[in-house]
Amino acid sequence: MATATTTTVSNTSGLAEDFEDIIFNVSPTDTPMLTMAKRTKATNRYHQWQVDSLAAASSNKAEEGADASYATAAQTTTLGNYCQISTKTVDISRTLDIVNKYGRKSEVAMQLMKRGKELKRDMEFTICRNQPSASTTARATAGWECMISGNLVASNSGQTADYSVRGFSAASWTAPEDGSSATFVEADLTSALGLAWADGGDPSVIMMSKLNKNRFNAFSGIATKYNEVKGTAQAIVAGAADIYVSSYGNHTVKLNRYMRDVAVFCIDPEYISVAYLDGIKKTPMAKTGDSERHLLTVEYCLVANSLDAHATVGGTGL
Repeated sequence: MATATTTTVSNTSGLAEDFEDIIFNVSPTDTPMLTMAKRTKATNRYHQWQVDSLAAASSNKAEEGADASYATAAQTTTLGNYCQISTKTVDISRTLDIVNKYGRKSEVAMQLMKRGKELKRDMEFTICRNQPSASTTARATAGWECMISGNLVASNSGQTADYSVRGFSAASWTAPEDGSSATFVEADLTSALGLAWADGGDPSVIMMSKLNKNRFNAFSGIATKYNEVKGTAQAIVAGAADIYVSSYGNHTVKLNRYMRDVAVFCIDPEYISVAYLDGIKKTPMAKTGDSERHLLTVEYCLVANSLDAHATVGGTGL
């Protein structure tokens, strides 16, 4: 038993803090669409590309000895998208950067790392949603939902207001009209995959939100796996799958945290890219006081290299 003269923790000053020398951050950093897209180079604020297609197949028979007939060749179609500038800033006092801290040595370095990850998440959010393109002062790149209008299956077909995408016109992409939502069902998914396949695409990636993934897990086309249990090994219960098998091939299923519930994407990875007018860049800013300032920038646009290679199931979300 301690006496009144015993020195203990409670009557001692200058004790060191019990502080873990690490910073925990559970915020998600995955960017599946941005990671999947090819990286290309833009050279102007409005980036353009061409798409083309072959004539429809036919029996193509000709009379023996007949003169050749000629037709005007079909021209390519020009599409375009505006490059959007996204930014993040860091402004750290000189004192904060040099004092001892737990979990990091340099506050500037840590904040630059965080802002860089945030910038990539902002890009992912933008390219997979329904933002229309715009040439206004703050230019906007169109998101994926605005682009796939031909191979579109409306889950709410027959209702008063169907999900519809008006697509590309007058050098810009228009946002979809959401209409009313309906349940995401397997028949709509296979129809969408079939549309892309019929046009020559290979939609090997299906991307969707958490809500639609939970519905997808009950589809019959899921490639299930089982584990043979021997001895004392524990059984594994699989409540979901990442591969879907359709008449048009095997499709990898990817969850996307930033997609809207009203759309499911069927993507051919060969025909999606992001064009960069300028990649992610860190620029030290002029000092105006006792702090260190940095600007992170990126200028980019989304490119659907071939619209017909992809498909969308729209109007999901219930």
